[in-house]
Amino acid sequence: MGASGKRSVVVVGGGIGGLAAALCLSARGAEVTVLEQAEAIREVGAGIQVSPNGLRVLEALGLGAAFREISVRGQAVSLRDYREGREVTRLDLMRLGDAQSYRFVHRADLIELLARATRERGVAIRLLQKVRKVVPGPMARVVMCNGDEVTAPLVVAADGLHSVARPALNGAAEPFFTGQVAWRAVVPNVVDHPAEARVHMGPGRHMVSYPLRGGAMVNLVAVEERSGWVEEGWSHTDDPANLRRAFAGFGGMVPALLDGVATPGLWGLFRHPVARRWHAEGVALVGDAAHPTLPFLAQGANMALEDAWALAAAAVREGGPRLDLYQEWRRDRVSRVIAAANGNAWKYHLSNPLVRGVAHLGLGVAGRLAPARMLNQFDWLYGYDVTALS
Repeated sequence: MGASGKRSVVVVGGGIGGLAAALCLSARGAEVTVLEQAEAIREVGAGIQVSPNGLRVLEALGLGAAFREISVRGQAVSLRDYREGREVTRLDLMRLGDAQSYRFVHRADLIELLARATRERGVAIRLLQKVRKVVPGPMARVVMCNGDEVTAPLVVAADGLHSVARPALNGAAEPFFTGQVAWRAVVPNVVDHPAEARVHMGPGRHMVSYPLRGGAMVNLVAVEERSGWVEEGWSHTDDPANLRRAFAGFGGMVPALLDGVATPGLWGLFRHPVARRWHAEGVALVGDAAHPTLPFLAQGANMALEDAWALAAAAVREGGPRLDLYQEWRRDRVSRVIAAANGNAWKYHLSNPLVRGVAHLGLGVAGRLAPARMLNQFDWLYGYDVTALS
């Protein structure tokens, strides 16, 4: 217990999952401290998509109105052929309705919103806290690189892809390269990009674009299949000429968008197994620390938001914490999401022109004749309400 008599919780990581977990736990009466290794809570990053299942968590935390002010409502997902940008089919997101809208937001803007809310609710944020290891136990220990230690009955590891806590629960991970690399960039909206996510599909590669910050900017994610790979991570930069060369055959608005790229981020895409153990005595994993996902279903941030709510519901409850419930509630759902994301990549990269033509024709017919069915196939994903857990 903390000095106030409340249950003490330490959250390792000040990203979306960590800050959301801090808010969810604080809302249930916990005394929360966030440990962040950077000198400030900030995220340069790029854009993310928040679907209705993630939005429900922000709404339940009382942040819905503020979030809508910093995000763009997505009207559709438009699948397009790479050569001239012709639309193949579209998913009408407006059918989701106002109460469960689909949003595009800059990651930095969402981080700022969450950080402000945590401070307003009395969560302590300690910066420049480089964690070396997390040790489970009745009073779990967080050991810093400088030798300092912090203890708490519950430590939440929201420290991402290279989590220091995951190996303590599961041993060393064995990710493997998918044969794909991705560039990220945010560029000025010189093409009057509509409020929709456009997936420009070509042989062995695709590019996703959607507007941010009131439509002033456009987020780009471009994926290419290749045998070589770069070190996994978010901090690599590349020569924009390499990106433009890889997508030289793309038409429509793609060339104009790529002309605006200055210093794109570049990283190799790896598949990681979903963690076998998400919890040990006094320790729980959330977000990418437990289940990294490929960016082909736009669910990374949404799964972290869902995790945060479920963990708080399991950790702070009458009769004491039940971290086993947290894993029970989350593992099958997250595994299904990751499998769906893994299965999407090849659909965008069809290289055989005959196969691609037949596939695109089928998508177009389905979109015209059964638009509601096109959206309803995602009911299992977007319709899920983690805030019903208690």
